[in-house]
Amino acid sequence: MQRFWTATVIMVLTSFISNEILAMPWWMPAVLCFVVALNFKLTSGKAFLAGFVAVFLLWLSVALFKDYQNEHILSDRMAALFKLNNRYLFMLVAALLGGLVSGFAALSAALMRKAFAKIDG
Repeated sequence: MQRFWTATVIMVLTSFISNEILAMPWWMPAVLCFVVALNFKLTSGKAFLAGFVAVFLLWLSVALFKDYQNEHILSDRMAALFKLNNRYLFMLVAALLGGLVSGFAALSAALMRKAFAKIDG
């Protein structure tokens, strides 16, 4: 359980740094979750959960923080563009998508490590 939480925190920190400080593309957290899950040797379920939780919580908290800063202007417009009734629903959907992408990236790392372990014998 300790490795799971350590990996999750590292995924959150590296994803935050890559997106918010270094201004890298939106998909960079998926790459980072893949690398972290590969190095921490998490099981398939824990790898997916760590990647999902890390990026879901990160994207949701960043969206809420930035939404408050710009007085809900952007989130209201994006929610209207996607025909959602509510700005918070839009943020939830965006965070869910980011969590799924990163969760599946971390799951891919765990399954790849498992496949190569079977090849090595």
